[in-house]
Amino acid sequence: MIPMPLPSYVVVTPARNESEFVELALKSMICQTALPLKWVIVSDGSTDGTDSIVERYAAEYSWIELVHIPERSERDFAAKVTAFNAGFERVRGLDYDIVACMDADISFDKDYFVYLLQKLADDSALGVVGTPFQELNKQVYDYRFVSIEHVSGACQLFRRECFDAIGGYVPIKGGSVDHVAVLTARMKGWKTRTFTDKICVHHREVGTAQASAIHAKFKYGMKDYAIGNAPVWELFRSVYQMGKPPVLAGGLALGVGYLWAWLRNIERPVSPELTAFHRKEQMQRLKRLLLKDKVPSDLCLHDPPANTSN
Repeated sequence: MIPMPLPSYVVVTPARNESEFVELALKSMICQTALPLKWVIVSDGSTDGTDSIVERYAAEYSWIELVHIPERSERDFAAKVTAFNAGFERVRGLDYDIVACMDADISFDKDYFVYLLQKLADDSALGVVGTPFQELNKQVYDYRFVSIEHVSGACQLFRRECFDAIGGYVPIKGGSVDHVAVLTARMKGWKTRTFTDKICVHHREVGTAQASAIHAKFKYGMKDYAIGNAPVWELFRSVYQMGKPPVLAGGLALGVGYLWAWLRNIERPVSPELTAFHRKEQMQRLKRLLLKDKVPSDLCLHDPPANTSN
């Protein structure tokens, strides 16, 4: 079979104080066997030298552009969407097929984008694609268990029609921006997929102390409620997570976080339509668990670490 021609693409990267890692991303991108039409890096009030590093590369490569937006006092997950949108405005007028949202603290091999673009070219039903990311400790989620339909926020490639259909990223202060985008794409009829033959490397170190891990689980429970996880699904998910480090405490913290958000009736930033779709998917997977006595993939799905999750 003759491979389909590769689609054209643009990349937007929100970056705030990424001087330690942004050059790794820059070096990875300029070595790609298929270059983007435009790569817009948005400096979100950086004060650490990020701008000067990007400016040096932008002076040499005309397809790299640095955009500045003012520093803001509030730092939340919605800020990344604001930065992305500022960069997205710079590519709206271009004739492209794929838009990628990429973190500034990752690196990857020279065929990374060709690999993902070819997947999109080969299957017109694919709306969002990506790969797993590897931490500095070499950890990569085991995709025998993690949902293959979830696409990490470290690097998400959207077909242009899909991105238009979902209305872009929703600025959610509490997080799960990337998760909501992928869920919405599936609700709109698009396929979403993580392809495991390649990885990107995430360079920012993430705290692994037990206290921080438990706190993170609690926050994940709150986010699970916010994005509409069904109560029975969350119960199974919490019980399953009790067997994962930190043993017992992690799953308990996850369930308590969900219950705390439920009792406080925190605002859900997703539509009732998306909540219903999300819960229907979960019940279908739970049904497969009960019928086949097999753990469904999303029960052990971890949100990406806080500094890559959007």
